[in-house]
Amino acid sequence: MIKAWGEAIRRLAGFALAVTVFGWSAAALAGTGQPSPWQMGFQGSASPIMEQIDQFHWWLTALSALITLFVLVLLIIVFVRFNEKANPTPSTTTHHTLLEVAWTVIPVIILVTIAIPSFRLLFDQLHAPKADLTVKATGTAGWTWVYEYPDHNGLNFISSIIPDDKLQPGQPRLLTVDNELVVPVNKVVRVQVTAEGIIHAFAVPSFGVKIDAVPGRLNETWFKATKTGWFYGQCSELCGINHAYMPIAVRVVTEEEFAKWLEGAKKKFATTPEPNPALVADNKN
Repeated sequence: MIKAWGEAIRRLAGFALAVTVFGWSAAALAGTGQPSPWQMGFQGSASPIMEQIDQFHWWLTALSALITLFVLVLLIIVFVRFNEKANPTPSTTTHHTLLEVAWTVIPVIILVTIAIPSFRLLFDQLHAPKADLTVKATGTAGWTWVYEYPDHNGLNFISSIIPDDKLQPGQPRLLTVDNELVVPVNKVVRVQVTAEGIIHAFAVPSFGVKIDAVPGRLNETWFKATKTGWFYGQCSELCGINHAYMPIAVRVVTEEEFAKWLEGAKKKFATTPEPNPALVADNKN
């Protein structure tokens, strides 16, 4: 029996140590642009909004830890000072004006302190600065994304997932697409989001972007990528059988590379694009 309890305690201690280690190292383990193994925190930020979200998250975490510690101390004091053995004659006090005022005012102050940066972040998310580029993202009933560049003669194309058996070395599974969304770095990108037939959601964690794509409605969000590279997201609305196979891939490039890509894209997508045949066949099945 003693041996069994010892083994249980050892395993519990090991689990607590693992949680502590992984929790404190979450920032280091969190990838930028896509998830990482053992990741417990947010993905690395690549936009001003995501930086604000990350800072606000850690500030809330610290505040929550302080409140939890304070409550724990109060509980310990109550256990030690007001148990039957230490205090055989219980107090008959029923009211304490100062204490009642304190436990009303202090939570209000805490909530106001949380509300101020929260509303500031919400304002920055919803009020986009003047856009340098506009992109329209449409989620389809075939579980693909259609991207359109209204500023560039309505350039549009379909973005579909690459099946596992077609992936190249280094391409992430369930995140790689045939035609990615390409945007320039350090430019304000306005994203207009809608859908056809099914409710979807456009989400790219490293940009701090997540907005519903609703049929018949045009929602709007924005981001300003501060790093070049690949950034992945997924549909974040339970949209049907192929919900897990509707990735979003954004490639952030320099202005020169973006201009060059535009020239090639206008030729490549001059005709009406067709959906990914593999995905269409899968949907029919």
